[in-house]
Amino acid sequence: MIDPTRPHGPRILAVVNQKGGVGKTTTTINLGAALAEAGQKVLLVDLDPQGNASTGLGIDHAHRDVTTYDFIVGDATPEEAIQNTSFENLAIIAATTDLSSADIELISNEKRSYLLRDALRQTAMDAFAFDYILIDCPPSLNILTVNAMVSAHGALVPLQSEFFALEGLSQLMLTIREIRDTANPNLRIEGVVLTMYDSRNNLSQQVETDARDNLGELVYQTVIPRNVRLSEAPSFATPVLNYDTASKGSTAYRALAQELLSRDKKRIRG
Repeated sequence: MIDPTRPHGPRILAVVNQKGGVGKTTTTINLGAALAEAGQKVLLVDLDPQGNASTGLGIDHAHRDVTTYDFIVGDATPEEAIQNTSFENLAIIAATTDLSSADIELISNEKRSYLLRDALRQTAMDAFAFDYILIDCPPSLNILTVNAMVSAHGALVPLQSEFFALEGLSQLMLTIREIRDTANPNLRIEGVVLTMYDSRNNLSQQVETDARDNLGELVYQTVIPRNVRLSEAPSFATPVLNYDTASKGSTAYRALAQELLSRDKKRIRG
C-alpha cells in the first residue's frame, strides 16, 4: 500500500554496460559530481566488487567497514552505510570485494533480485532527501546488475566510441526488456552516452552516426571526449570537476548533467 504522507523518492539510475572499459565508473562519478554541483543531492551506490567508484571518490579501504553488500542484505542501516565525500552534495555507499561472492551467497534467497530495491526504498532513506541515486554496475549481467535494474527508474548506458560498440548493446537491451516484463515494468532506457569520443577520428564519427541512426533520441547530444584530465582524476581520488574544473571532461559532464535534468523536467511535465 502506498503511504500518501511519504515524500517523493529520488530518481534512481543504473549506469550499466556489461562491457568493461567503456567509461561506466568515470561517468557515474563525474555525472554524480556535476549533478551535485548543480544543486542536486546525489547518492552513488558502488555495486562493482572492484570498488573503483569508491576509490575514485577518495574512500580509503580502511573506511569501508560497512559496504554495499552489508546494505543490500540488511546488515547495515542507511545511516551506517552512507558516507559523505569531499564533494559537496555527493554521498556514497562504498564497495569491496565482498560483492564478488554475491552470486553464490544470494542464490538461495528468494528475493535475491529485489534486495537493492528494497534497501533503497526503505523509509529510513527518506531522511537523506536524495534527488538522484546513481548505481555503478559491474561489467557483467550478473545478480548485482539485475538488482540495479530492478531498483532503477532508468538505465543509463555509456557507449564507447569504438568498433563493435553497438553490437554489445543487443544483449543488454534484451536483459532490460526481460526485467521490464518480469520484475520492474517501470524500467526504461534513460539514455545512451557516447564516451571516449575523438572528433578527429573517423571511427568515432561513424559510431556516433550509427548510434543516432539506430537509437534516435535515446542518444544524448552531449558526447564525452577522450581527455587526459578524465584519465588522471581517479588517481587523485576526486572527480574531474575538482581536479581540473576547466577541462574538456569537466565541461562535458556538466553539459550531460544539464541535459539529463532537462529531460527529467520534460518527462515530469509530459
